[in-house]
Amino acid sequence: MGPSLGAMTDIRPVLYVIGVLVALLGLTMMVPMFVDIGFGRGEWQVFLKSGLITFVFGTALAISTQNGQKQGLSIQQMFLLTTVIWLILPIFGGIPFMLAEMDASVTDAFFEAMSGMTTTGSTVFSGLDNLPEGILLWRSMLQWFGGVGIIVVAMVFLPELKVGGMQVFRSEAFDTDGKVLPRAGEIASRISVVYVVLTAACFSAYVLVGMGPFDAVNHALTTLSTGGFSTRDASFGAFQGPAEYVSSLFMILASLPFVRFVQLMAGTAKPMWRDTQIHAYLGVISVLVAAFSVYRFVVDDDAFEHSIREGLFNVTSIISGTGYASTDYQLWGAFPAVAFFFIGLVGGCAGSTACSVKVFRYQLLIASMTAQIRKIHSPHGVFTPRYQGQAVSEDVLSSVMAFFSFFIVTLGITAVLLAATGLDLVTAVSGAATAIACVGPGLGDIIGPSGNFSSLNDTAKWILAIAMLVGRLEVMSVFALFTIRFWRS
Repeated sequence: MGPSLGAMTDIRPVLYVIGVLVALLGLTMMVPMFVDIGFGRGEWQVFLKSGLITFVFGTALAISTQNGQKQGLSIQQMFLLTTVIWLILPIFGGIPFMLAEMDASVTDAFFEAMSGMTTTGSTVFSGLDNLPEGILLWRSMLQWFGGVGIIVVAMVFLPELKVGGMQVFRSEAFDTDGKVLPRAGEIASRISVVYVVLTAACFSAYVLVGMGPFDAVNHALTTLSTGGFSTRDASFGAFQGPAEYVSSLFMILASLPFVRFVQLMAGTAKPMWRDTQIHAYLGVISVLVAAFSVYRFVVDDDAFEHSIREGLFNVTSIISGTGYASTDYQLWGAFPAVAFFFIGLVGGCAGSTACSVKVFRYQLLIASMTAQIRKIHSPHGVFTPRYQGQAVSEDVLSSVMAFFSFFIVTLGITAVLLAATGLDLVTAVSGAATAIACVGPGLGDIIGPSGNFSSLNDTAKWILAIAMLVGRLEVMSVFALFTIRFWRS
């Protein structure tokens, strides 16, 4: 007889890692505290209290479970860790919102923090222009933490877990050899350097084009994380002009595989130039920008430069999952509105801060479909789907097909649940899509580019918050936790 169920589910190593990360989250709350002190805001006490609560809880949890430390984690423990950490951190990350002057409810605080950590960018807060600087910075920091965190998950955990075809990146995303946590530290350090450098470069570029230092810091954090939180109710509509070009550039960079930047820093540029995923992603963006620019220039009689700038910015914002809004593109007409809905379901590259389905899965899907069509035409032929010049195994293809199935079913169930809370069809469907794909704005007058999620009922907000978690963690890694067969494997 194999090991018992209890032996397979020792959660002490998981709780230890969670405790350490929660304690670190508490320490980071000192940054917005000092910012509020610097701006003469009395809200600094909010972060002192929140930081102490978070740090003490995390430290106590880590100390009480440190005897469970070990070199590697089992598959079950890895699945549990990747899901629970994205559930626990938003709980503590939302504490400052409840203690601050906006006096957010538990629901709104959790929604905002979950939207931040998953880099979704949907918000329930209005009056952003007048909120304390510490609160604005904390929202941006949550997205920045979530951005670098999801890269590590995508590069280390998901390939190891064989989720949604991510195992095709195992060899080039650093082989973990079954020892996840020790190897993760090395990977995270390299990726973090790239992340910090790109964030600093983005900040500098924003300042150079005239954005104020505080706005530049916040938007650099939320641009590189492809999160989309802004310091203004008008989002990027308050910074129209050269800043949109800067933002578009860095949103694209943040949507590329960070392992390629690590390789580039090591002096190897060939993998970047040869990556077919990058070629496809940039190609899709180019075609979409050209199409929308021509549409705006011809149909809407927009100025040439303005049509290109708005097309570039909004296409990049939505396809990368950032979710900034420089204008209400629903006013452009039915075609752009519907197109933007589906653009949000494309996503960026694997191993980036971008979200949604990801380009490589569409490439694998097309490769599989092409092989099947050729097989129908030539029944006796042998046609093997290929990716990056390599044959794709049945295991990877099955994983990708399962991902698409889970993604579509989850989107449908979420939309039905939202409609059951009383939301209209457009709000329910687009809300489900934007949450699962972690994009930010939906469609319609309520949650569209010019609205927010504050007027939704609490039940709808909880549904959307959980959908963000499920979508950000590649859907299947969450659902696997609820199967008895998985825990007995």
